[in-house]
Amino acid sequence: MKLNLPDTGTFVGRIWLPEAQGPALVVRRGNQLVDITSAELPTMQALLELDDPAAITRAASGAVIGSVDEVAANSTETPDPTKPYFLAPSDLQPIKACGVTFVSSMLERVIEEKAKGDPAKADSIRARCTEILGDSLRDVVPGSDKAMALKDALIAEDVWSQYLEVGIGPDAEVFTKSQAMSAVGFGASIGLHPISTWNNPEPEVVLAVDSAARIKGATLGNDVNLRDVEGRSALLLGKAKDNNASCAIGPMLRLFDDSFGLDDVRQAELTLKVTGEEGFEMHGTSSMAEISRDPADLVGQARGAHHQYPDGFFLMLGTLFAPTQDRDTPGGGFTHKMGDLVKISNPMLGTLANTVRLSTECPPWVFGTSALMKNLAARKLI
Repeated sequence: MKLNLPDTGTFVGRIWLPEAQGPALVVRRGNQLVDITSAELPTMQALLELDDPAAITRAASGAVIGSVDEVAANSTETPDPTKPYFLAPSDLQPIKACGVTFVSSMLERVIEEKAKGDPAKADSIRARCTEILGDSLRDVVPGSDKAMALKDALIAEDVWSQYLEVGIGPDAEVFTKSQAMSAVGFGASIGLHPISTWNNPEPEVVLAVDSAARIKGATLGNDVNLRDVEGRSALLLGKAKDNNASCAIGPMLRLFDDSFGLDDVRQAELTLKVTGEEGFEMHGTSSMAEISRDPADLVGQARGAHHQYPDGFFLMLGTLFAPTQDRDTPGGGFTHKMGDLVKISNPMLGTLANTVRLSTECPPWVFGTSALMKNLAARKLI
């Protein structure tokens, strides 16, 4: 599998370095990966705290580890332990995630659910929404007067839900997807809790944010969704979202520079392809142009006077994608099968590819923050 990175742009990442028995910080130069790990740059977190990390990585010296394609070829479910392979580009940063950030698709799903298959009732509810909002549900600005009027109308129609509260209310849903050091990278297995029988991938843009809430770059992520577990109760969100290998980020982090910035993120188009071992294929898209809350606002809702992140954080921005394609039986919808290959792609950020397994069958998470600190100390990097 290939990362499909564009020729331009400043791309940094993390790889497992066998001779160090630990991670290395690398920058892409041409098709080569250069190890820029040093006492000044021991971690991705240290790099992102700098005022201009893109300029620093361009000037940093280091040894060539190998080509992007060579390291990608060894980034599999069972990599050769004697050769480098990709890790998630985050390290000391916790992984936060936003939900219900695409109001147009969310409202349609809630309307359909509440109408219980009755098109006439769905049309009636939709007409009431249009009366308030105009011709497009995409006009909803969360927390606005129109959004609050819509909330009152939906309550009157008996279609209100907790998801609508965070979808059009003033407060975004921001939760902890995964602890620092727990995300998996390009090529690795991605895990589903074994109790789930209805689940799907969630293709998302992920922002890298420093301790001062400055957005330093972006990459791709899969916020694996257990629809049945979360559907039973919102209080099961932690069980639904945070499991071994259930968070994939990568393939590399594209730093903001003259060629790429937040406006590019705002217009990003993501494509999704799921390929099953039985030959099944599912395709999907998610357009950041349709997000209802600006990425910068979501960062502000996650980090501020109310909550600090001294090591920064990575923030998953949510997805427009909601799978409806039948897999096995008409009306049965989509759910994963073991061995599914999930590819999330964007021309500016490359391709994140992972294979679906049970969380209990993915390699256990054993290299955490304490292991990283011990490894860096042994290498005299801290």
